Amino acid sequence: MTVFGYGRVSTHAQNTTNQRIELETAGYKIDYWFEDTGVSGKTTAMQRQQFSRLLDKIRDGETLIVSKLDRLGRDAVDVLQTVQLLASRQIKVIVHQLGQTDLTSPAGKLLLTMLAAVAAMERDLLVERTQAGLQRAMAEGKRLGRPRKTTDAQREEIRDLLGLGQSVSEVARRYGVSRASVTGIRGL
Repeated sequence: MTVFGYGRVSTHAQNTTNQRIELETAGYKIDYWFEDTGVSGKTTAMQRQQFSRLLDKIRDGETLIVSKLDRLGRDAVDVLQTVQLLASRQIKVIVHQLGQTDLTSPAGKLLLTMLAAVAAMERDLLVERTQAGLQRAMAEGKRLGRPRKTTDAQREEIRDLLGLGQSVSEVARRYGVSRASVTGIRGL
């Protein structure tokens, strides 16, 4: 049985060497190794160049192994779709971090579904906490977003200059801000 290994790192400063060593140390004999370097986990598996090449090369009934589930993707939906595609081709998917369980088996599907549910819940809780923090900051009178490039006095001067007929471009150059900033100050 042919075994394909896949590794992914998010930046070009990193490499997949440790992922491959981890799998080989665990006793897996990897026949073919594919890696995506500088590719975020948010990029769907099918949009990753080397993962797509792996899919073209791997044959029905062979095995794909990765060190951790997040190497396939951080998004639970993408991971589920990827595993379902591989399962439709009878390709075993083994995540070393999760033990010897084939994610395409009934037990693996259950495990993957539970992990996806936990990941979705964690994401929802993160969004909830973020929103609560933003609302608390606003209630405390904190200004959110990028710091302004102009002071209150400068914004008043800009309104006056525009009122005297100076063009938006002239005022923007004078204060070192974008035309959009000047237009926003003017209230258009």
